[in-house]
Amino acid sequence: MTKLHGWGRFQEWDCQVHAPASEQELIRLVRSGDSLIARGCGRAYGDSAINPACTIDMRRLNRVLSFEQDSGLLTAEAGAMLGDLIAQFLPHGWFFPVTPGTKFVTLGGMAAADVHGKNHHRVGSLGRFVEWIELIDAHGRLIRASPSENPRLFEWTLGGMGLTGIIARLAVRLQPVETGWIRQKCIRSKNLGETLDAFDAHDDSTYSVAWIDSLGCGAHLGRSVLLLGEHARRDELPDSLGRRPFDVPGRSHLSVPFNLPKITLNRLTLKAFNALYFHAGGRAQWIDWDRYFYPLDALHNWNRLYGSAKLVQFQCVLPLEQSRAGLAELLQAIASSGQGSFLSVLKRFGSGKKDGAENTLSFPMSGYTLALDFPATPGVLKLLNQLDEIVLSCGGHFYLAKDARMSAQSFARSEHRLEAFRQFRSSCSAAERFSSMQSERLGL
Repeated sequence: MTKLHGWGRFQEWDCQVHAPASEQELIRLVRSGDSLIARGCGRAYGDSAINPACTIDMRRLNRVLSFEQDSGLLTAEAGAMLGDLIAQFLPHGWFFPVTPGTKFVTLGGMAAADVHGKNHHRVGSLGRFVEWIELIDAHGRLIRASPSENPRLFEWTLGGMGLTGIIARLAVRLQPVETGWIRQKCIRSKNLGETLDAFDAHDDSTYSVAWIDSLGCGAHLGRSVLLLGEHARRDELPDSLGRRPFDVPGRSHLSVPFNLPKITLNRLTLKAFNALYFHAGGRAQWIDWDRYFYPLDALHNWNRLYGSAKLVQFQCVLPLEQSRAGLAELLQAIASSGQGSFLSVLKRFGSGKKDGAENTLSFPMSGYTLALDFPATPGVLKLLNQLDEIVLSCGGHFYLAKDARMSAQSFARSEHRLEAFRQFRSSCSAAERFSSMQSERLGL
C-alpha cells in the first residue's frame, strides 16, 4: 500500500500499487479482475491516475524499441519519460512536435491526455503525430489502434485519460531541428485587448504563450508578457552558440524541501512578483530548449510553494468567438476576489480534425485556454465554482489532466461527447475494468 496524490496534493489516497517490469506482468494484472488505472510520473494535478484498488506504475516499462532516422518515427514503451527521450534524440537533430509544460511526464500519459503545447495554433495536439497505439484491453488482449485500424479505439484513447485500456507502447513522429536553441521575442501588453491583438498579429509564430497578471484590474486587466519562439537555425546563431548547436548550458536544479508557510504566497507577494515579471521577464533573445519549454522543471517539488493549503489548477478553453468577453469576465472575477494566481498562462488554440472531434475527449478547441494555479483554500474553491459557471456560459470546457475538484454536473454540462464516451467504454467492457478516482467523481 502506498499513499498517492496528484501533483497538486489536493487529496491523498491509500493505494495498492504495482510496478510491472514486463508486458506479461502487465497483462496478468489486467486479467486479475480488479479495477485499475495506469500511472506515469504523477504530474496530472488531480486524481486521474489514482485507483485505490490497483494503480499500475508504468515507469519500469520505458524502453525505446526503434527509431527511424530518416522519418523521425519513434516507437517506445509507454513508461518512457519525455525528458529522457529528448536527451537521447535531440543531439541527433530530433525534437518532439508537441510538448507540455514539463518534461517529467511519460509518453503514455502524454497520449492519454492528448497533450497540447505552445504551438497548438499551428500544429494541434500530440494525437496528430501518433501513428499507432498498442494497448491492453479489458480482456487482457494486446490490440493495435490507429487511424485505419480500430479507429474509434484510437480516437477515444487520445484524451481518454487511460479509461479505454492500458497503453503499452506507441509510435510518434518527431520533428527535425537544427539546434537546441529557441529564438525568443518578448511583447508586453498593457491589457487584455492588447494581449489578444498581439496573439492575432503573431499567429504565424511557431510558439506563443503569455504570462498574464491575474491581479491586474481596471486599465491593466489582463496585462501580459507574450513570449514568441522559433527553433533557431544553425546559420542564424551567434558564433559562440553555433559552433556546438546542441550543447546548451546545464541548469542548476533547486528543490523546495518542505511545505512553505501559507504567508509566503499572499496578495502582496503576488503583486510584487507580477510587477517584477511584467517589467523584467522574458528578455533573452536566445534561450535553450529546456528553459523555454520547461521553466518550472528547474525547481523540484515546486508544488510545495503552496504550503499545507495544497494546490489546485484551473484550466479551461473558451470558443474563439466568446474568448474576449469570457476572458475579461474570468479575470475580473479573479481580481475582484483577491485570490490571485501565482502562475497564470494564456495560449491560443487552433482547430483540427482530431481536436474537438466526436470520437475523442481531447481538450482543445479553436479559441483561448487559460491556466491558473491557486492554493486550495476555501475562498479559492468558492471562486473556482464561480469560474466554472462563466466558462459554461461561454460554451467552454475543462482540461481533465488539470482537474481535481470539478463536479460531475459541471463536467456533464461542458462536455457533449460524454455520453458517447460512456457508451464506447461500455461496448468494449472498458468501464468494468479501467477506472480512476476522477472517472468515479465525474461519471466517466
